[in-house]
Amino acid sequence: MNSESDFPDMSSDLITKENPRIAIMFQSIDRVLKRMELVLKNTRPVLGGECYLTDKEVARRLNLSRRTLQEYRNKGSIPYCQLGGKILYRQSDIEKLLDEGYREAYK
Repeated sequence: MNSESDFPDMSSDLITKENPRIAIMFQSIDRVLKRMELVLKNTRPVLGGECYLTDKEVARRLNLSRRTLQEYRNKGSIPYCQLGGKILYRQSDIEKLLDEGYREAYK
């Protein structure tokens, strides 16, 4: 770990954003902000403890087409709710379907 003696005496220097130590600090703050923005972008609000996903999100996560999801809905294979023209799926329903369809490997 660096000791204070490793750094030049800056007691009389004016601290500006061009100072290397300050520039590194600003870069670190920028990285943290970008990570926070990514987390916020990928976080969905919860309603009553339940997370709802759009058909695009479910299709992307399951690597299915949106048309295939529509076929599953039409057959009654997958639960969903419809608000106006928007189709939503409860994340817990999707997880339950995946768990029910899980097959152990043969030993």
